[in-house]
Amino acid sequence: MSGYRGSPLGGYDAALWQASRYLEDNDILFRSGLNEDLAMAAVWGTQQLDFVPGRKVDGVFAIWYGKGPGVDRSGDALKHANFAGSHPNGGVLVVCGDDHTGKSSSMGHQSDQAMIAANIPLLYPASVQDYLDFGLHGFALSRFAGTLVGFKTVNETVTATATVAVDPGRVSIRLPADAPEAPEGVHIRPEYDPQGQDNRIVRYKLPRAHAYVRANRLDKPVFGAERPTRLGIVTAGKAVLDTLAALRLLGIDDAAARRLGIGVYKVAMVWPLEPEGLAAFAAAGAERLFVEEKRPVMEDQAKALFYNREPRPGIIGKRDAEGRPLLPADEPIEAAMVAAAIGDRLHLAGAIDPRTAERLATVRARLGRNLPALSGGVVRSPFFCSGCPHNTSTKVPDGSVAMAGIGCHGMALLIPERNTLPVPHMGAEGVPWTGMAPFTETPHVFQNVGDGTYVHSGSLGIRAAVQADANITFKVLYNDAVAMTGGQPVEGAPSVGTIARQMLDEGVKK
Repeated sequence: MSGYRGSPLGGYDAALWQASRYLEDNDILFRSGLNEDLAMAAVWGTQQLDFVPGRKVDGVFAIWYGKGPGVDRSGDALKHANFAGSHPNGGVLVVCGDDHTGKSSSMGHQSDQAMIAANIPLLYPASVQDYLDFGLHGFALSRFAGTLVGFKTVNETVTATATVAVDPGRVSIRLPADAPEAPEGVHIRPEYDPQGQDNRIVRYKLPRAHAYVRANRLDKPVFGAERPTRLGIVTAGKAVLDTLAALRLLGIDDAAARRLGIGVYKVAMVWPLEPEGLAAFAAAGAERLFVEEKRPVMEDQAKALFYNREPRPGIIGKRDAEGRPLLPADEPIEAAMVAAAIGDRLHLAGAIDPRTAERLATVRARLGRNLPALSGGVVRSPFFCSGCPHNTSTKVPDGSVAMAGIGCHGMALLIPERNTLPVPHMGAEGVPWTGMAPFTETPHVFQNVGDGTYVHSGSLGIRAAVQADANITFKVLYNDAVAMTGGQPVEGAPSVGTIARQMLDEGVKK
């Protein structure tokens, strides 16, 4: 297990360290990565076990983890590892931490598109129980298809508490007999064959992922009619719970949903979307409402799948059949939003009874109600912890300009008198100035860099500034911990002296 911490997986490494005795007792090795892409390279190495003599085990299961921006920076490593393939006795889960709203990130994030670009099948659990069940299926799927398997996580489920079933016999793995077989297999091999890897992904590996999902019924109806005649709702992950809560808001229970011809289809693998199960769910020709967070992924795939099929169901989601906005693609989806969308479809179909109409009106009133603005009182803005050196280290002389970096010292952005510009991506601290400096009369800027960021990748930004002969002062804000995610130790625990000597060797000078 290797990766790099970040919301919503900020405490994952701390939890693993806390459980170190149990990991050791069960032959599980956890090694925190220096950064995300190097951690991915280490995980890829676990699948190359047959390439050198003297292996000690038959295979290695591996987990990589990282928040959304770490997924992006690891794109090259993810593609290389996935196209190479998994070990037949191994398997890899790629755990993507998505902060959809940017609640604890420099921007909102959705990892689906990165997984699609790397041709990595993506599972999206809806509950804590799904984390266990889909995790076991994810390893089996990775071995069977010969791919890495993505595992999408969000704050709402990562931070949830639940009672779960942990019976090891709970998950029964079925390996499909009808999956396509590659002439030389689908697993990793020690060769340079870019075209052959591409062929195997498209012709064999992704179809095998479809076959696995079908054989194990991972995508399935979970509420109401299994063959809905009026409205079929297709959803995944957190949105499954939002959808079920929306139906409760409208007073529609399972029996009522069956009477009304409404069904909910829960998708486990959001990409590549398994077509046969979805087609069976859509067989009655009812309109299909796709409920998913952020940009559409399943909805767009379904439109392509059903374009040339008859009967072709109406497909709506982010927009309705007339092209009007329906569910947002740029902000969180909540149960009330989904309830309003479902209620509207029932109203248009003439299938809404007075009781449901009354509940729909209540939901709409809730959506339209604005919270009163705060008047008087004290509004507490985020600020540095008591005693934190960042509080003084981020101050700049009057008339100077500073640039923020990734880390809790970025709160300097919220203090106007510190005249601090927004953050770049992690590891590029200071580099925007090398592009700006030739075209401005401002002679100098300060750049804040946390010691955790310095070790992760920030030293490269300093090296780039030296190479560009930039007039910039880097403040390496040393506090001996990654404070933003729980106070974990910085990888390698470099001292102030070590960092200073490295910078002198790189050519930093007054």
